[in-house]
Amino acid sequence: MTLSMFEDSVEILKDLIKIESPYFNEEKIISHVSRWLCEAGIKNEIQEYHEEKITGFKGKNVISVLDGGRPGPVVHLNGHLDTVILCSGWKRDPYGAEIGNGKIYGLGALDMKGGCAIIMSALKAFNNKYKEFNGKIITSLVSAEEGPFGLGTDAVINSGLIDNIDVSIVTEASSDAAKGTFPAICLGARGGYGIVIEFFGKSAHAANPDEGVNAAVDAGKMMARLDEIKFKKDEHLGEGCICVISVESDGGACSVPDYAKVRLFRHIVPGETKESIIKELEDIIKNTGIASEAKISFREAPSKETEAFLPYTVSENNKFVKLLKDSCKSVTGKDAGTTYFHGIGDFNYLGTRLKAPCIVFGTEGENYHKSDEYTTIDSLIKSSAILYDYLEKLLIN
Repeated sequence: MTLSMFEDSVEILKDLIKIESPYFNEEKIISHVSRWLCEAGIKNEIQEYHEEKITGFKGKNVISVLDGGRPGPVVHLNGHLDTVILCSGWKRDPYGAEIGNGKIYGLGALDMKGGCAIIMSALKAFNNKYKEFNGKIITSLVSAEEGPFGLGTDAVINSGLIDNIDVSIVTEASSDAAKGTFPAICLGARGGYGIVIEFFGKSAHAANPDEGVNAAVDAGKMMARLDEIKFKKDEHLGEGCICVISVESDGGACSVPDYAKVRLFRHIVPGETKESIIKELEDIIKNTGIASEAKISFREAPSKETEAFLPYTVSENNKFVKLLKDSCKSVTGKDAGTTYFHGIGDFNYLGTRLKAPCIVFGTEGENYHKSDEYTTIDSLIKSSAILYDYLEKLLIN
């Protein structure tokens, strides 16, 4: 194996960046990837799903199954093809796939079209060389990860296709979580809940605000005290946190608002539950002494399984982790760092809803969910080689 085998990952990524694919609008990129896999000799199918309860979204995933024809491990490779909504502040063309200083710039370059390019390059090289091997490789390149419920991977799990896998490899940008260390392997992530707090006050004329109960002001008092929460600390995942996502209230032209709604996102670590979250918020509200009635609820979700992203960790002594570290050392000559995600993603579903470890490994770069996002060409090529080497070690040697 030589690194030149995986230089195609650069062109693969450039083509992916040039296709606009914000979540819930992935039709073009799904078709492109399915066609690319066919041309590479990799059979695949498009899985369709429909989330009817909340979003009404009709989505698609690209699914590939390579069966080696002999008993062995079942590996699941997962990546998402959607991006966040384009933000302001870009100095480069977000869809231009510009190259400069050893970097590829573009929306999704790091999160995570680069990771999908890794899978595509490694899978093509492996399929070209090996028609028989031990076990299976199941690949899911999905939609709507950046949306509110991780609908694409949720659909893959619900299909039963990956019920009996031995390990998932999600090619998110693990080196970003490790603050630029490459190669790096993520062995878990914090989880999180979406929360809604409604405030019910009393309307009055804005000329006489003392005659009403201002729900907006009471909501503000609550938000000002959120930093009083004492978050639980985990030895690997650190502390949880809470973030105000939105605030809604309207008193009309000249009235005291009698209603306000605050949406929060609460990242959690093991040991933090719905009950503990409700208790800490009730204590905050009580301590503010507000006059409005407050109602706490959790974000409505399509299903019980998508109500939350639960936290998880994988042991460093897990055999699949050790093997991936061996591949990192074989390709780069460096020991892989170990890190943990603060954010949430499809890896939470895979790491908690299946009876198999979920390992996150991908490229290095900066600015995901920001302007001028990029990944480095060196890490892109080497990550493709590492994934290929891992598949060889696991399924051939």
